[in-house]
Amino acid sequence: MHCPFCRHDDSRVVDSRTSEDGTCIKRRRQCPSCGKRFSTTETASLTVVKRSGASEPFSRQKVLLGVRKACQGRPVSEDHLALLAQEVEEAIRAQGAAEIDAHDVGLAILGPLRSLDEVAYLRFASVYQAFDDLEDFESAIALLRAERPATGVEPDPQHVDE
Repeated sequence: MHCPFCRHDDSRVVDSRTSEDGTCIKRRRQCPSCGKRFSTTETASLTVVKRSGASEPFSRQKVLLGVRKACQGRPVSEDHLALLAQEVEEAIRAQGAAEIDAHDVGLAILGPLRSLDEVAYLRFASVYQAFDDLEDFESAIALLRAERPATGVEPDPQHVDE
């Protein structure tokens, strides 16, 4: 790490702290040459490889944008969306890979979105999985119904637990 004041090519770590959400480490450093202190932030990089072969840094914001579109007009709060995006990022980071395929990001979204709102799940899945016709929707709906818990009580579509 170069000193931002004198450009010396070394520094020593004086203090380290993890961020509140645990995604980065803040380090307080001191230059052995000029004695000045400065802070750095370290994050583990996560790269998404797109279908085209291009790669870009993972963005929780992009996950939010895509899911927000699927949830448009649904009784889903911004807090629920933020938690979903965090859950998706944690699941992806837990895989331990520095690079992840964009397809795998979509797969990581489907599960939590399905738990959050089934209609939003169908909207997202229809685009993500490229539904071609009504049969694709019918199959997805049949699968949702078959995998519902057998409580005998249908969930209220207007109610989302806070």
